[in-house]
Amino acid sequence: MRIRRWFLTGVVVTAPAALTIWATLWFIQLFDGIVKPLLAPALNPDSYLPIHLPGFGLVVALIGITLIGFFATHFIGRTLYSWWDRLLNSTPVVRSLYKSSKQIFETLFSEKGVSFRQVCLVEWPRRDAWTMAFISREVDGADIGLKAGRKMYAIYVSTTPNPTSGYVFFADAKDVKILDMKVEDGLKLVISMGLVFPDKPLPEGQEKRVARKFSRKTKA
Repeated sequence: MRIRRWFLTGVVVTAPAALTIWATLWFIQLFDGIVKPLLAPALNPDSYLPIHLPGFGLVVALIGITLIGFFATHFIGRTLYSWWDRLLNSTPVVRSLYKSSKQIFETLFSEKGVSFRQVCLVEWPRRDAWTMAFISREVDGADIGLKAGRKMYAIYVSTTPNPTSGYVFFADAKDVKILDMKVEDGLKLVISMGLVFPDKPLPEGQEKRVARKFSRKTKA
C-alpha cells in the first residue's frame, strides 16, 4: 500500500510537469518547422551555429505578428485589411470558416471583444440539479423575441473536460445564482471535472449586490 501511494504521488507530481514540457517543446518545434525554412540562410542561426537553436522560429513569428498588428492599425494597413476581409467574406465556403474563426479570436484576444462576465449556477438540465455555467451577457427579452423589459442572461454551459463545447440558452435573471468566483477558477473547476474547487457561492444578500454591480457594468 505504501509503495502504491508513493507511485500515485509521483504520478501527480511528474505528470503535469512532463505534459507542460512536452506541450511547450511541441509548440516551439511547430513554429520552428514553419518559420525557419522560410528564412534566408544568413538569417537562420542553424546555418552557422554548431548547435540547433530551438525557439528562434517562435521569436520570429511573434515579432512578425506584432509588426502585422502595428501595420494593421494604420491607414494603409486598415485599408488593405478591409479589402482582404471583404474578399474572404464574399468567398463561398471560405467565408463560413473565416467568420467563425474571426469571432472566436476577437472574443479571446481583442481588446474590444466580449468575454464571459460571471460564473453562475443554474438549474439545468432539470429542477434541483445545479450546473455551473458562465454568463456571456445580459439581454432584454425583446432581443430574443420575448416580452420587452424581461431581464435575462445569455448562459453558456460548457462540457467536461473540454470547455470549448457546450450549450447556450437564455434564463431569467432571477433564476441565476451568481458566484463570487473568477471565470478562470470556474473553468478550472469544469476542466478538472469538479476536483479543483476554488471558491464558495456568495451569501444571498451579497449575491444581490454583486448582481446589481454586474448589471451596471454590462450596461456601461
